[in-house]
Amino acid sequence: MASNRLKIKSLPPDFNVEERVVRAKENFRVHGYNCCQSVLLAYSDVLGLDEDTAATLTSGLGGGMGRLREVCGSVTAMFLITGYIHPAADPSIKTDRTANYSLVQEAASKFRELNGSIVCKELLGLVPKSAVGKNGIGMPSPQSVELPAESPEPSDRTPEYYKKRPCEELIGISAGIIGNMIVEAVRTGTEAVH
Repeated sequence: MASNRLKIKSLPPDFNVEERVVRAKENFRVHGYNCCQSVLLAYSDVLGLDEDTAATLTSGLGGGMGRLREVCGSVTAMFLITGYIHPAADPSIKTDRTANYSLVQEAASKFRELNGSIVCKELLGLVPKSAVGKNGIGMPSPQSVELPAESPEPSDRTPEYYKKRPCEELIGISAGIIGNMIVEAVRTGTEAVH
């Protein structure tokens, strides 16, 4: 049996997932944070992280990991937050690691079900979406395409940028998924959320 070390013991009385979704989207559009920063910052107070620490830790994870266009940064933020839902800090406790990985896979599956992928370059339409198993876990399809390396320079946030990118919506989806997982974990007082 997994240990009960839920890091989020309670939520503020006025906690509202939809408000956190709005906050995450504003972090991206209004404040200019990357996708990973936007989601983590929307929950930093609940996680006990100051905003500077949260923004610093996630600064290289936007654009699918430093503009590598791999796993979407908003999805990565969900994965980071699962460590607060079910910590696995002691590598010798296999049940904790299993429970944490289960939450990561659950979050990925929910996101993939809504969007068809968790991969930035696929979500942006730069390459076709990969075929994955029914549970959302699988190997990339043979037609996966490697993109040439992009410049590390972030794109300018212009009105055109926001029109052509689904990032703000994807950030909202990730913020909603992980917010509901947090609420359920606190409500039940357990780490495993299934």
